[in-house]
Amino acid sequence: MNDTTRPALLYLVHRIPYPPNKGDKIRSFNLLKHLAGRYRIHLGAFVDDPHDWRYREDVTRLCESTCLLPLRPPLAKLASLRGFMDGRSLSEPYYDNRSMRQWVRRILEQGVERVLIFSSAMAQYLRPEDHAGRRVVVDFVDVDSDKWRQYAASHRFPMNRIYARESRRLLAFERRVASLTDAGAFVSEQEAALFRTLAPESAGRIHAIDNGVDVDYFSPEREYPRPYGVGEQHLVFTGAMDYWANVDAVRWFAREVFPLVRLEHVDARFTIVGARPAREVKQLEQIDGVQVTGAVKDVRPYLAHTEAAVAPLRIARGIQNKVLEAMAMGKPVLVTPQALDGLRACEGLEWPVSEDPVTLARLACDVLSGNLSPGLGRLGRACVCEHYSWAEHMERFVTLLESP
Repeated sequence: MNDTTRPALLYLVHRIPYPPNKGDKIRSFNLLKHLAGRYRIHLGAFVDDPHDWRYREDVTRLCESTCLLPLRPPLAKLASLRGFMDGRSLSEPYYDNRSMRQWVRRILEQGVERVLIFSSAMAQYLRPEDHAGRRVVVDFVDVDSDKWRQYAASHRFPMNRIYARESRRLLAFERRVASLTDAGAFVSEQEAALFRTLAPESAGRIHAIDNGVDVDYFSPEREYPRPYGVGEQHLVFTGAMDYWANVDAVRWFAREVFPLVRLEHVDARFTIVGARPAREVKQLEQIDGVQVTGAVKDVRPYLAHTEAAVAPLRIARGIQNKVLEAMAMGKPVLVTPQALDGLRACEGLEWPVSEDPVTLARLACDVLSGNLSPGLGRLGRACVCEHYSWAEHMERFVTLLESP
């Protein structure tokens, strides 16, 4: 990528934007892919999963230069404890790295005039004086500080105290970042509105830029091999299964909702699809009808042959890619209200939604019995085709980067 007619862009991401197999990486990769056609990209990112090194070439071919550094979560967690001593949030020292700082300095000294930061923690690599003469945009994605507030409310001592502290300190950092940058983006209007109330001094520079979905890739018109047994009816959850909000969601559904479904549909199965399942997730296979796949090469067959996807999230931030992908596959999605945060209202689309276990089980039984509206999946796909184009949404970042 050495076309000198294109302007240079420094793109800092907290996690290598490939493969696009989890929420943040789906967004950061589609952003990289879109911007690669407009800029000579200098990419700085961490690799926190050793398996992701195999995808180095998939990223470097889109960039003029890269700085990919290993991040070992156990060591990073120890390093994050410095935040208790110096008053920072724990997230800042978690991603603090001397080699990354030195590389960023070298790139900025080349006269790069545009900077895009993905995830607020990476904003620490720009000093206040580095903003002078440069257009700096931060994709906060979610209000991470509010996520820690939710964690604090759902945990006991001492973790509730630690999470509450992280929420306060991280919000102070997010506000400082927003005050220094030219524009900040969030994944939905709800997230943007929340941050405007938390950081009113920066409200005029805060924008909402939706996620998208590749409706040609996630298409119900393709043929997919059936991954399930004959005669089984499946409800499926997809997502990274070492992420606490996902772990909490599947534990609640498997323990509180699914047994009620099995009383009426003895052949029903609840399939949990996603990499790195936590111990608490693996233990759910002790419940009759619950299956945990671990990592799979392609989630589409699991969506294509399911009766419905489920997104029973009780803690959620931003738009859920798992919901968009199931909608694109033409499948009904059983959701809690939290999973709908940020999604647009589409004409005729009435979600089967509840946070009450009995009601959600009743909705699941309606799906398995064929009593739910047969047009629900069609309406969901029409909604994502109309409102969730990656190209349209990612072009808005170009507008922010090019604004005077």
